[in-house]
Amino acid sequence: MTDVTRETQAWQTRVRAIAQGIRRRVLEHTVAQNGGYLSQACSSAEILALLYGHLLHLGPSDGPPNPAPFPGVPGQHNPEHFNGGIYNGPRGPQLDRFILSPSHYALALYAALIEVGRLGEDGLTHFNQDGSSVEMIGAEHSPGIEVSGGSFGQALAQAAGIALARKLRSESGLVWVFMSDGEFQEGQSWETLMTTAFHKLDNLRVIVDVNGQQVDGRMAETMNIEPFAQKVDAFGWQVCPVDGHDVEALAAAAHSPTDRPLMVLAYTSPFRGIDIMQERGPKLHYIRFKDAAERQQYQDYLAAMQTEEEV
Repeated sequence: MTDVTRETQAWQTRVRAIAQGIRRRVLEHTVAQNGGYLSQACSSAEILALLYGHLLHLGPSDGPPNPAPFPGVPGQHNPEHFNGGIYNGPRGPQLDRFILSPSHYALALYAALIEVGRLGEDGLTHFNQDGSSVEMIGAEHSPGIEVSGGSFGQALAQAAGIALARKLRSESGLVWVFMSDGEFQEGQSWETLMTTAFHKLDNLRVIVDVNGQQVDGRMAETMNIEPFAQKVDAFGWQVCPVDGHDVEALAAAAHSPTDRPLMVLAYTSPFRGIDIMQERGPKLHYIRFKDAAERQQYQDYLAAMQTEEEV
């Protein structure tokens, strides 16, 4: 076995372990709180694990392991305000920037930060509590979140501005954006694709969790966006459709040479790793247990998952 092969196997093993940890932590939280954005963690686990475990070139976290309370809105009279991007480390011309676009994926992001040591083990203790910065719908003061997504598509536009500024400054760092496929039911997303292609922002890399789901159920039955890849290509982007649970394929696509913005369409399953969620279909956007029996079913599934990890 060559050193390159060993190195490749090492990062793959690490990324898969992070992904498993993301699913387990979000399931633990969902069972404890009697609800949560669980399907998003199932579909995005490998993507977030790959970003934080292999792709992102970041400095060490500047955020406290136990997140500080919400400091109030930013302004000249509020010196206590902070930005959640501190958990992604300092900003530097050679370092990457990471933008989470769909803010309801925040729980999965927090779990990823804990898995890679950027957030403390007790980081979820104050999740969705009054006065906490660990928001259910992540905001710019939440761990790992640099800009507030607002309505779908707005974070991509903000990332485009950051990428353009970095290109004008000749900075070598990339701007990575995580998106959900539902955001492409919004016109602003397509406007931004047109703008970024025009400006040839080859420092902008987007990975989309194409899990085929939105709040009202299956996207194909509410507002179908396929043929997705052909549309993105027509807007001037380089596009790479891949299996979003195949970390090798994801990494290869994300590293594709390009002279234009790059989008990886990661096709995923909203119940990957927690198969019992299929019984709740087709609406999987938010899990709220119907009764104690169903909650116990998920508790048993969690116990089996924990036992498997210990073996």
